[in-house]
Amino acid sequence: MQKPPKIPESVLVVIHTPQLDVLIIERADRPGFWQSVTGSKDRLDEPFSETAVREVAEETGILVGANGVADAVLRDWQHEIEYEIYPVWRHRYAPGVTRNTEHWFSLEVPAGTPVTLSPREHTAYVWLPYDQAAAKCFSSSNSEAILQLPERLERLEPRRGARS
Repeated sequence: MQKPPKIPESVLVVIHTPQLDVLIIERADRPGFWQSVTGSKDRLDEPFSETAVREVAEETGILVGANGVADAVLRDWQHEIEYEIYPVWRHRYAPGVTRNTEHWFSLEVPAGTPVTLSPREHTAYVWLPYDQAAAKCFSSSNSEAILQLPERLERLEPRRGARS
C-alpha cells in the first residue's frame, strides 16, 4: 500500500536547554546530514502545535504535554518560511509540488532530558552549544533558526535574561 503524498506544510522544532545547548539529530537516509526535528502535517486541519508535539515525540521520544517532560516549554515563534523541497525528497509529495512552508517552534527542556531516536529516521544525536549546533546543520534555514534562538527567546520572554 502506497503512502499518501506528504502535505507541503511542516514544522521545525529547535529543542534546547535553558543554557542554550541544542539537540541535533543525524538523518538515517543521509549520513552526515544533521538537523533539528522537522516534519509535515499528517492532515490538513492538524494545528501546527500538534504537528510539533507529535514530531518531537516520534523523532526523539521526548513527550510534551500532560504526561510529558516536566518543565518542557513549547514556543510558537509565529514565523514561517517557504523553501524549495530538495529534489531527492520531492517524490514524497504530490506531482508538481516543489515548495514547502515551514513553521518554526522551539522546545525548552531541562538539561539531561533523555532522547530515544526513531532508528528508521535518525541514527545519532548530540547536544551542542547553539552556535556549534547551527554550524553542523546541513540546512541553511535550520542553521538560521538555531542562530536566532537567543533573540527569539528574549523577544518571547523578556525577563528570561534575568534567569541564571
